[in-house]
Amino acid sequence: MNGKVLIIVNTGTPDSPDLRNVRRYLSEFLNDRRVIDLPWLLRKFLVNLIIVPFRAPRSTKKYRKLWTDKGSPLLNNMHKLVSKLSDRLKNEYVVIGVMRYGNPSLEKVFDEMIISSPDSVVVFPMYPHYSSSTTGSVNELFMRKLMVYETIPELKLTGQFYNHPSYIESVAYMVRKFDLDNYDHILFSYHGLPVRQIQKVHPEINIDNCNCETRFPPHGNLCYKATCFETTRLLAEKLNLNTADYSTSFQSRFSRNWLGPFTDSVLKKLASSGKKRVLVVAPSFTADCLETISEVGEDYAELFKSAGGSQLDLVPSLNDEDNWVEAIIKIAEL
Repeated sequence: MNGKVLIIVNTGTPDSPDLRNVRRYLSEFLNDRRVIDLPWLLRKFLVNLIIVPFRAPRSTKKYRKLWTDKGSPLLNNMHKLVSKLSDRLKNEYVVIGVMRYGNPSLEKVFDEMIISSPDSVVVFPMYPHYSSSTTGSVNELFMRKLMVYETIPELKLTGQFYNHPSYIESVAYMVRKFDLDNYDHILFSYHGLPVRQIQKVHPEINIDNCNCETRFPPHGNLCYKATCFETTRLLAEKLNLNTADYSTSFQSRFSRNWLGPFTDSVLKKLASSGKKRVLVVAPSFTADCLETISEVGEDYAELFKSAGGSQLDLVPSLNDEDNWVEAIIKIAEL
């Protein structure tokens, strides 16, 4: 594999929607010290004896419902994106799609790639907003793996792109496919994180007092909360939204000690305030997965209606849209 290599990385998916594979995937994912940042022994006890045994059966039911005749939507979208990027970049780059957890395994593909001695490698984690548990985990693995090799190719780790014009325009393009006049409110829902992980970025500044909901703070470039709110502001400006017509929330929480406001709570309040039709945008997910299709498109839609709303629609993720292909090339400076 001489020449240039582009590796696009997403989080992962089980090999199949059966309990054994879901357990294996959750175990690999949740045992990453950057995902659950607790001392080793406590993390092992919590993940392997409590979280995975109780969560795996529920997750298995969701994955079985999510699965299609083409398999995992996340993996299928990855394959289509790789194909389009390969066609677009022609013979200039070998494009490889991998998962940080599960298959195709980032570690396995990395070893195979290094053995083939590429001239240069560009790594593109598909996370618009930096966090230790996403982009940080991918970068750490690459740096750790490189240490054992004598010959190290030129390596470029693409960083976050929460404010890159091409990313913002790509998301706005997906939103414009909907008639915004038909909705009472637009909710920008981002994946949540434990508050303690975000607080570690700037321990001297309490995230509850930083006012990043209304302005981008000087310390905000690597703060997940600040960058998410900045993405919302940039999208709102691009879409010509009035301040009263949109809001920001965070989903997929494990406990109340996660970043808020929580998407489920916000949807209940919107319904109780008379908002009948809501459009949800999930900018932190560049490919549709369990958290978009199942959590937002099904669970939250049902919750919203049960609280008094009448319609909740979800804007699809970027997946393999042509303008997203072009955006990746621009962001990675290929």
